[in-house]
Amino acid sequence: MTDQCLVYVTAADAAEAQRIGRTVVEERLAACANLLGGMQSIYQWKGRICEDSEVAMILKTSGVRKNELVARIRELHSYETPCVVCLPITDGNPDFLSWIDRETGGQA
Repeated sequence: MTDQCLVYVTAADAAEAQRIGRTVVEERLAACANLLGGMQSIYQWKGRICEDSEVAMILKTSGVRKNELVARIRELHSYETPCVVCLPITDGNPDFLSWIDRETGGQA
């Protein structure tokens, strides 16, 4: 088990995803932001079924910056309740995982 994680986020559009991604990388809360492009989301919100276009994003961060990253995304995001989900990285290229830690002020 490692101490890095992937943070999955959905945004209203590409501009919002790019703004959030650039900000958190510049602030060294994430080592990288991958904008995955457009998708169609179907979800329940306040008692009704909604269908909207969104953009998915995956951020890579260290365990020591994870909570700060989530808080910052919530500040920057336009949604009242943004999707921000942290997925632990259980294994991977040790050099890449060390890079994530270096770029986010982790311990590697």
